[in-house]
Amino acid sequence: MCLESIPKTLIIVPAYNEQDTIGKTLSSLVELKEEIRNLEICVVNDGSTDRTKDIVSTFDVVQLDLSQNLGIGGAVQTGYKYAYNQGFDIAVQFDADGQHKTSDLFDLITPIINDEADMVIGSRFLHRTDYKGSKLRRIGIYYFYVILKLLTKKSYTDPTSGYRAINRHVIELFANDYPKDYPEPEVLMHLSRKKMRIKEVIANMQGRQGGESSITPWKSIYYMGKVTLSILMQSIVKE
Repeated sequence: MCLESIPKTLIIVPAYNEQDTIGKTLSSLVELKEEIRNLEICVVNDGSTDRTKDIVSTFDVVQLDLSQNLGIGGAVQTGYKYAYNQGFDIAVQFDADGQHKTSDLFDLITPIINDEADMVIGSRFLHRTDYKGSKLRRIGIYYFYVILKLLTKKSYTDPTSGYRAINRHVIELFANDYPKDYPEPEVLMHLSRKKMRIKEVIANMQGRQGGESSITPWKSIYYMGKVTLSILMQSIVKE
């Protein structure tokens, strides 16, 4: 792929108390930005109380500081609103904790550039990769795989993956309406009902490289129930 031909692309990095990893994550993204003229980076600081804001300010990136913690859904939607208002053609969600690799970015956005998909998901399970998650996390991923398979008749091998890219049309949809809690499985149901084209590509992710996840085992159970109810409601409500 010719780097000069890549459409205007925004990488959205939601960050909440990621002082241990955000510097390394942004270093790799800034290196990529130096190669791609149309690439921009936007960090949404989701009300962090540690040094995240100060570290981000040392990099040549856009920083959007939220006055309070909105959670992953609110932080990512803030990035999508910025992408829509600034006229970006592609938006990529990229975790701040070091799990995602910039080497997979081109594979992620190529189907959108070629107009083969409206959303592309970086999957840890499309083929065998080096990813090793906890047993609870894998159970949750498989649970949503089954629920979405039953309701959409489509297989999304990694429905909770936060490494995903969307085109301009979906940017507009998400800028106006996006789930607040644990949004990744929900939007798959939403876009499937709208007949959007969703594609998965292989992503060689690694475990969190520092800090602590805000999702505890009890929160995971709560979110699974809440998201399941939302998905079921979407499946029966007419468009």
